[in-house]
Amino acid sequence: MTGRLAPAVPVVLALAWMLSVPRPVEGHAVNDPQDEILRSVGVDEKLGGAIPRDALFRNQKGDEVRLGDYLAGGPVLLTLNYYTCPMLCPLTLRSLLDTMDRMKGIALDRDFRVVTVSINPEDRPEVARARAGEIHDQMRGKSDPASRWPFLLGDEKAIGALTGAVGFRYRKVGNEYAHPDVVVVLTPRGEISRYLYGIEQDPADLKLALIEAAGGNIGESTALNRVLLFCFQYDPVGKKYALYARNIMRAGGVLTIALLGGLLLVLWKRGRGKATP
Repeated sequence: MTGRLAPAVPVVLALAWMLSVPRPVEGHAVNDPQDEILRSVGVDEKLGGAIPRDALFRNQKGDEVRLGDYLAGGPVLLTLNYYTCPMLCPLTLRSLLDTMDRMKGIALDRDFRVVTVSINPEDRPEVARARAGEIHDQMRGKSDPASRWPFLLGDEKAIGALTGAVGFRYRKVGNEYAHPDVVVVLTPRGEISRYLYGIEQDPADLKLALIEAAGGNIGESTALNRVLLFCFQYDPVGKKYALYARNIMRAGGVLTIALLGGLLLVLWKRGRGKATP
């Protein structure tokens, strides 16, 4: 599918770095490296594309794993971070966990997974274990947190294959990374279903994205899922799910016809009853 450039995405580290570097003197036409970095960071949406299922990574224990091994059993929320990040990444991961805890009818330990991959090939397993431990300790009541939310490490080739497949563009700035803040929603087949932007996700948007990626086959009620998918559609401009007026009007019209038909049937039966004597 043709790549589509996403709108402005939070790039906290790049902005912080910009503020710390002097601007060129006004009136001099100088190519500003800060602007070039901001232009190079973002997301080129590749909806319908697929991640490299056979790409090899290591989990937080240091064991070699295949990316496709985490696709079984439902959709996946893919986050791309790095484990030595001092501010943005920990905040984003904690916010995502809080959002998932506020979702109703869909559970992390039953219906889907989160997979976090470091974009820094120099991250070590001990750093991944520390970051994973911070999140897993907060997953109270969840069975086997390490399996439901793994923290993976990879070399440059594996990281490049994954970030290229999902259109994730980032830059190393000194010892840190400037990167977009986005959650990539994957189907159980590893296809890209939706991109959700921002440090904090709306529980309703996250739930609808998971339902959409699973084709409705997720959670406590598949019937309710189908109703939600019928009534809500993703707004590519506002980057949120919104009520789809055409389908609601269509459903209202069908309901009105059904009620009128029922009323006419009752009146017809009453009329026949009176005419029989």
